Amino acid sequence: MYYWNGRMPVHGERHAVLGIAWHAPLGIRMRRRDFIRIVGALAGLGTMATSRAQVQVLRIGVLTVDGPSKPLLEETLKKRGWTLGQNLKIEYRIYDGDTDLARRYARELISLKPDVLYAVTNTSMAALQLEGSKISTVFAMVSDPVGRHYVDSFPRPGRNVTGFTPFVPSLGGKWVSLLKEVSPEIRRIGLIYNPEPGNNAAAFRKSIDEAANVAGIVSVEAPSGPSSDIEHLITSLKEKPGSGLIFLPDAFTWVQRAHLTALIEQCGLPAIYPLRGYVEAGGLMSYGIDLNKIFVGAANYIDQILRGANPAELPVQAPTEFELVVNQRAARQVGLQLSSTLLARADEVIEERH
Repeated sequence: MYYWNGRMPVHGERHAVLGIAWHAPLGIRMRRRDFIRIVGALAGLGTMATSRAQVQVLRIGVLTVDGPSKPLLEETLKKRGWTLGQNLKIEYRIYDGDTDLARRYARELISLKPDVLYAVTNTSMAALQLEGSKISTVFAMVSDPVGRHYVDSFPRPGRNVTGFTPFVPSLGGKWVSLLKEVSPEIRRIGLIYNPEPGNNAAAFRKSIDEAANVAGIVSVEAPSGPSSDIEHLITSLKEKPGSGLIFLPDAFTWVQRAHLTALIEQCGLPAIYPLRGYVEAGGLMSYGIDLNKIFVGAANYIDQILRGANPAELPVQAPTEFELVVNQRAARQVGLQLSSTLLARADEVIEERH
């Protein structure tokens, strides 16, 4: 006979163990230690069920500038089954294009030891690389990842890094030809980008110089020293007839796009940009990729790595489609008449500043 609270149960009496109601069966003897053993086993099952119900939370560290990368990352991952605050946590470090700040944030993110790092722009990727990160990393908006030794090759990255490159070196020549088409009298070109460490000018310079020679461009000037030299180069070209500008992909100029396009308009210089966001801010024309596709693709790679994929085996993706966007208002401001042929080729013609 077993006992409950020191007394002998009566046949048919109901008892509750861990919420289970049961009857004391007649003719079965149970010692107290056997009863305790059963209760302990049932409690263990309850603990196992609770443990299984706990969801593992994975973490992403994001180094980026302000823009569409953040909402597109969260939206895409949500569609893939991730929920912020439940099975996913994202640590953001958003900077203004400043190289030193990017490096500081890179150190902070690496110290958190996230499951995946997400680097948006060349400056972000350069900062993580300089810190010697070994964490699985996906990049977006990074040019020449092979030349900068982030990956071994596009089809087989071979390291802890993979991602989406939005530009190919040959685009430099295309920017020269389009700029020359809208302003045939151009003889001098200024390249606009942040000259501080981490820039990607070298990836485009060869194709730019080759196209410039064919087009009769007599000089190609570039900034040097700190980022403040960008404005000095722009204003100096104002005094040189037949000058135009080519913006290279760059985090600093992207953040400063509204200010820089306004300055260029004041100087009356024709300019071509790598992304439509510059044109929407008031720039003359752009030829480049759709940013949204790049960011959605990168988010899908992050999802795959969180689920166990090896970044060394995920091919780096290069763009296959480009869009031409022109701004009629900006053309009028610098005294240009865009040809009907160019307007017909454009994917979008902006009449007024957004």
